[in-house]
This record gives sequence, structure tokens and C-alpha cells, in this order.
Amino acid sequence: MILPPATLGMLGGGQLGRFFVSAAHEMGYKVWVLDPDPHSPAGQIADRHLVAAYEDFAALDQLAAECAAVTTEFENVPAGTLDYLAKFIPVHPSASAVGVCQNRIAEKSFLADNGLPHGPFAAIRSDEDIAEANAGLFPGVLKVARFGYDGKGQARVASREEALAAFHGFNREACVLEKLLPLDYEVSVVLARSAAGEVRAFPSGENSHRHGILDVTIAPARASACLADTAQQVAEQIAARLGYVGTLGVEFFVTRGELVVNEMAPRPHNSGHHTIDACVTSQYDQQVRALCGLPLGEPRQHSAAVMVNLLGELWYEGGAHDGTQLGKYREPDWSALHAVPGLRLHLYGKHHARPGRKMGHFTVIGDDPATVLERAMAARAAIGIRDE
Repeated sequence: MILPPATLGMLGGGQLGRFFVSAAHEMGYKVWVLDPDPHSPAGQIADRHLVAAYEDFAALDQLAAECAAVTTEFENVPAGTLDYLAKFIPVHPSASAVGVCQNRIAEKSFLADNGLPHGPFAAIRSDEDIAEANAGLFPGVLKVARFGYDGKGQARVASREEALAAFHGFNREACVLEKLLPLDYEVSVVLARSAAGEVRAFPSGENSHRHGILDVTIAPARASACLADTAQQVAEQIAARLGYVGTLGVEFFVTRGELVVNEMAPRPHNSGHHTIDACVTSQYDQQVRALCGLPLGEPRQHSAAVMVNLLGELWYEGGAHDGTQLGKYREPDWSALHAVPGLRLHLYGKHHARPGRKMGHFTVIGDDPATVLERAMAARAAIGIRDE
């Protein structure tokens, strides 16, 4: 076990890292953050912020010398960085596990090789791969294999011609072509797994997206108990077969009543933000515990919860997600949210608001799920989120 007042390392300085720093501080640890952004949200509250690239070996040597263990808050940290640090100190999750999750081709192949539920797909590395792709994959979605998130690096394609044009638009980067499936709704499971194989999963969340970005999570999900149990079982199988240590998020499509894995996130997940306010142990507490070899906490949800993301366009009068029709920059009127019973507002301290950027979230909790949902959606409208 790694016990307080040890120093922990965090690769990445966004909001997920910020919540990790806060959780670690409350448990008595110090935290160093490595992130190239001098204004990073996690760096603002860390005991030390190393403003350096993830491949800056001098900075990595400092991290290795001063930290008892290192984790990451996003999947695009270079695998070489994780491998390098692992020579000196514990690193969780491992480079091999992160490597599967950070590349859509590797991710889909992992699901297929392990007999886990997934949709039809093809790896696209050349024009010829599109020409030879199964006709049943159209209409489909072409996604870049690396660095795509929140709807970026994706294009719906109805034909080979559209797929080819999109592929060239992505500068012929490696992609996956996924069959477009009929969508009932989306759910996610966030769990923690220890080095000893202990697993604790939170109740599944029901997710809705806007412009490709998570908008609202309802927890627990309004899915059948059977489907929720199956989602948890699949997520646990994924964690075990990855040899995963830490907090993991697994996104599912529910299509014609059946579960299909959409993506895996080797870190805490946006849809797990509500665990801060609605669960005995948060996903960030679990991340600290798994990293330090402590017994995992109880994930029981003590209150119904609805989480709503707050994006950067709210900071502009009449702002639109695509950046058009932006009016005067101003702080939103937070009094509209603070007046709502059971609502907790979390702002991330980001340096600049821009359309589509996650600037904060709020969570409404309470005893009655219907009342919680009604209050959350009313608060969402009151702060100015529009359904376009």
C-alpha cells in the first residue's frame, strides 16, 4: 500500500485530473501534475504543476523521483511515456491497457478477439480498404482511430464514395468504419479494479448527447435490471481481460434491446461525475484507492442523480455550439442554478470558454428519480441550454 502523505503523479491536467487531485488531497496525499498547459485546471490546485510535454524526459525523471505512483486522466498520453515511468514507479493503468483504448482499431479488435458484444466494423488504412469493405457496413460512421473525441474526427457515410471523401478529409489517417446501428438509447458503466482483481462497479448511467458531446446522464439508468446487470458483467470482463488497474468507463449502445460496446475510456468518465455527489465513494476516490493499493470503496448510490454538462457557448449571449452568432462574452447567471433544491454546481476553472468546451457540470440529487429529473431539466433550461 501507498499511504499518505505520499506524493502521487497525474499525467494530464483537465477536469478529470482536477477531481483526482481534490480526492487525493482529501485522503491526505500530495499530487504533482504534468501538463503542457500553464492554465490547466488540475495544475491550478496541485502541489506542483510541471508545465512540460508528455515526452519531456527531464520532467518525467522529476515525476519518477518524487512520486510514489503515477496515473493518467486521458487516454492520449503516449504509451512510451507510461512505459518509461513504469521502469521506476508503479503506473496504473498500464501502457498496454491504455494502448488498446486509445486506438479504435485496437479497441474493436480486442472486443472481437474476446467475444465481447460489438457492432460490425472494418479497419480502414487505405482507399483499397474502403473499396473492399463489406457492403453491409453502409450506411456507417467513419471514425479516425486516434485522437477523436466528443464527436470530432467522425463522419456519417452512406456509400463508399462518401466514405472515401471523408477518409481523404481526415488526411487518410487510419480509421474504423462502423455500421450505423439503430439506437434505442445509450448507457455506460464506470468501475474500479484493483491490482488484486477486486472490482467495484457503480450503477449504470443513461446518457444523451448533443452535438456529439455528452449532455445529460441519468443515474441509475432507466434500463431493465437484466440489461443493467449484463452491462456491468461485460464491463467487468473487459477490465479483467485488459488486466486493468484503476477507474474505467465503458460506453454501450442499446440497439433493438441488445447491448453493443461503443467505446472504452481508461480513466474516470464524464458520465461518472455524479458519483461525487450521489455515491458513497466517487469514481475519483476509487482511482486514488486503486493506484495506491488500498481496498476499494463502496460504490453504492445513495441518491437518484441527473448530471448536466455546461459547455462554453453558455458564456456568450446567444451563443451557438458551432461558434456562429456569438454575442458578448459574460459569466452565466449561476443564481438560476443555486436556487434549485439538491443541485450542486462544479466549475472547472478553465482559462477560456469556447463553444463545445466542457467548462463545468451540475448534478441534481434527491430521493425521487422523477422529481430529480424534472428539476435538472428545468435548471438546464434556466441556465440557457437550448435543444437545437
